[in-house]
Amino acid sequence: MVAHEKEYALYKGDKLLAIGTAKELEDKFGVKVSTIHFYKSPAYIKRTSDVRGRRLVEI
Repeated sequence: MVAHEKEYALYKGDKLLAIGTAKELEDKFGVKVSTIHFYKSPAYIKRTSDVRGRRLVEI
């Protein structure tokens, strides 16, 4: 049985930046997978505004 990777949508404000797995987003934006996952953490959400911060949404 093959485990499917989760797909995510990455937004900045209302603008959709990309859709893909954490690894695909890592390659596209040049950041670590841990950074991609940090975008959905409560700490990051508190530190940034909804308009300027990136938001990661699991699809």
